[in-house]
Amino acid sequence: MFLSIFLAQFYFFYFAVVGVYLIFMPKILSEVGYSPEQIGVVFAAAPLVRFILPFLFIKGLEINRRLFNISLGVMVLSAVAFYFSLGNFYALILSNVFLGVGLSLINPYIEVISLQEIGKERYGKIRLFGSLGFVLVALVLVKVLSSPTMALNFLLGFTLLTAAVSFFIAYYVERKESQKKEYPANDIDLFKDYRLWLGLILMQVSFGAFYNFFTIYATAHGISLDTTIYLWSFGVGAEIVMLYFQGRLLRNNLLFLLQLTAFITAFRWFLIYAFVENIAILYFSQMLHAFSFALFHSAAISYLYSRYKHKALAQQFFSGIAYGLGGLSGALLSGFIYERYPDLLFLSSSFIAFGAFVAFYFWERGIKTLERSPEV
Repeated sequence: MFLSIFLAQFYFFYFAVVGVYLIFMPKILSEVGYSPEQIGVVFAAAPLVRFILPFLFIKGLEINRRLFNISLGVMVLSAVAFYFSLGNFYALILSNVFLGVGLSLINPYIEVISLQEIGKERYGKIRLFGSLGFVLVALVLVKVLSSPTMALNFLLGFTLLTAAVSFFIAYYVERKESQKKEYPANDIDLFKDYRLWLGLILMQVSFGAFYNFFTIYATAHGISLDTTIYLWSFGVGAEIVMLYFQGRLLRNNLLFLLQLTAFITAFRWFLIYAFVENIAILYFSQMLHAFSFALFHSAAISYLYSRYKHKALAQQFFSGIAYGLGGLSGALLSGFIYERYPDLLFLSSSFIAFGAFVAFYFWERGIKTLERSPEV
């Protein structure tokens, strides 16, 4: 119970940082004079770092308590650096890079602790505090944001709180285990398990249209900005409900859940493509966010936790390859499609998500074939 409270605090503060960074920093950079192209370059730095980091661990870098503490310091210092780098494009890129390094190392480390200490059935009830942090910081900061410094103050404040809670969690778990933690050898083979990782990547690629263009796409088809904001909020609400009640679902076949959520996601994007002017159907599509994000994310990290012996590295790869490479590719691809074929944006996302479903299906089929094969 004691650790659960601190894990809930971690997710709240961590995703509050993410909320300030994703929702308000682009607006701040625009107000101080950066062009859309420069803002795009700045915000491409963090997912690129997120993608590169896991491969450093393959080359010998170890995920341990010392590296975790260093990443906490890097995260805090990078938040401080924003005050001094806001007026310099290249210094701003460096601040983003190091913030990306800190955030990318901390979250997978804590995710493993969550699954190890509270289990996959209770994980959602703790993780939902991250969604609450993201939403609440958006609702509060939009009312009080009066200057770039105000946004940076929120960023630094939540970063400090994240670092403090993270340090305590790691310290508490290490003392509880009372012995030196051993890290197993890397047993993750991306090429051998390519169907699994392809499915994870394609799911995030399909989200590129939603995360980057849903507001633009909806308002371009006559949906008011207020209604679009309500749609976003409704989706997060559905996500929170799923995180709270998903425990029993995660006791079932996790691979089936990956296939199910990928198929539902393909259906969701198709609904937006086919019925973008129908408010009721748009709300229904946002309700499906409970499956396409919340249940998918929980099933994915739970499956990787059970699949691989090096659990911390598996979460690091999920963060870097699925969310990093997948998110970056999705943003670039959706921008390319929207500029040339705007009406087909979410239809293409539907096909990509269906590709994830196919990849998961053949991954499970391959595992079953191996299980039936006689040992040599």
